[in-house]
Parts: sequence; C-alpha cells; structure tokens
Amino acid sequence: MDDRYGSDVLAAGWRERGVRPVPEVVADADLVVEVAADGFCGAVTKVQAGAVELEDWKGRRRLFPLGGGFLVEGRPVRLVPPKAAVQGPRRTASGSFAVADQRARVALPSRIFVEGKHDAELVEKVWGADLRVEGVAVEFLQGIDLLDELLAAEPPSATRRYGVLVDHLVPESKESRIADAVARGPHGRHVRIVGHPFVDVWQCVTPRALGIAKWPEIPRGTDWKTGICRAFGWPYETPADTGLAWQRILSKVTTFRDLEPALIGRVEELIDFVTEPAGR
Repeated sequence: MDDRYGSDVLAAGWRERGVRPVPEVVADADLVVEVAADGFCGAVTKVQAGAVELEDWKGRRRLFPLGGGFLVEGRPVRLVPPKAAVQGPRRTASGSFAVADQRARVALPSRIFVEGKHDAELVEKVWGADLRVEGVAVEFLQGIDLLDELLAAEPPSATRRYGVLVDHLVPESKESRIADAVARGPHGRHVRIVGHPFVDVWQCVTPRALGIAKWPEIPRGTDWKTGICRAFGWPYETPADTGLAWQRILSKVTTFRDLEPALIGRVEELIDFVTEPAGR
C-alpha cells in the first residue's frame, strides 16, 4: 500500500520542501533595489564591509547589510557582493596607466588656472594623479577677468607657462575677447587659454553619469546654478546649498568617461602645454 504522506515526516529537509529558493543578485553599481522592510528604494552606490549603500532619487543614502530582505522588480532577492576584478595594469581616473610607488614631484613653476573652486575640484578628481606625477599645480582665478592682473604680477616665461581653462568659451563672448587679447599681447607665447562651450563646469558632467536624459534648460535672467537646483528639487537658497548640489554631481564622476569630450580634450591640451620642455 502506498503511503500518501511519505515514510518519514520528520526527515531532514522537511521544512524546506516546497519553499522556492531566493535568487542571488550581484550588487553592481546602479542596480535599483527596494528594501522589503520599509520600502526604501535606491540605486547601489558602493559595497564594502558586508554592507551595501543605496541612494534614492532625492540623494539620500543609507547602508544595509548584504543578504536577504531586498526586492528587484518586485521579486525577493539576496544581494551578494561583486566578485573582485582580475588585476591588470591599473589606470588613473583620466585613463592613464598608474605609476606604482611614484611620489609626487615638487611643483613646477608652470601651472594650470581654472575659473573657480568647482572647476579645480573636477580637474583634481579626474587628473589629480597625473598632475602630481608631472608636478603641475592647479589654482583658481575666481574669474578670467582677473587674468591680466595675474600676468602683470607674475609674468609667465618659457620655463613658467600658464594654462588657463575657461567656462563658456564661445565666439563673441566676453571670455573669447579676453583670450584673444592675451594671445596677441606680450605674454601670449607662454599662455594657453582654452575652454568648453558650457555655461558652467557642472554641465561638463555627462547626463548619463547623472542618470538623466539631458541637463535642464534654464531661462535667461535666472541664475544658472539656482535654476539647476530648482529643476532637480534640491535646496538652493544659500551658498551651502549650491555647494552640496555640486558635491552630489561630483560624486557621480569616477573616470574621464563621465565627462564631456569638450572638457577632456582641453584639459589634456593644457597638461601637454605646461609640461612641454622649455625651448620647444
């Protein structure tokens, strides 16, 4: 006679019978997951020390232990850490091969100037390792209007070249007129002024890196950074709000691939110019 209930109801594994296993999903960057316990939903930003960090659409970040308790597209999953990548020749954020055990050189007299703090932070994040190897310092001008004053106080020379990165360098703009005047002046040979076409260096970060289709269009007469913060739903009333907005944007930049080619080429051009041997 057949035993419809089985021969041993207390055999090992009886609790798991009929239970569907929860699939494991690798917690890769930008994977969108939901926390089953409280409904918090965000994209994976990093995994470390057995925890995963999630960032929601408002920029809020929270840490959760890896494992179960997550949903992907409404289905339960167990998050597991990504496998360690096979180690090959390491590259810097700019795409250059990293130089192992290379100490920073003493800063050269030549240097690169940018228009503001945000520009300097972006250049440092992507090209900082390269610049330290070359011994090139990056300083900010607080506006190209102050360039003439700088050139008069500390004139450039064949051994002290100045590279200048300018926002919104387009034909007929104030910036282009100043650049043309410097090029024709007594210091033109030892100064290279280049720029990108965007209103602000913020726009040099690609929309893809920010997870948006395109940068919002800000009406004329509206402060550009204020308009951007409003469009994203971020606070904008104080300089601290603007600084926090920039840090959110900067945090999305990990390599040169997160930047527009119009900026990448110009920075590389300046590095080549200020590190070119004297007499060439």
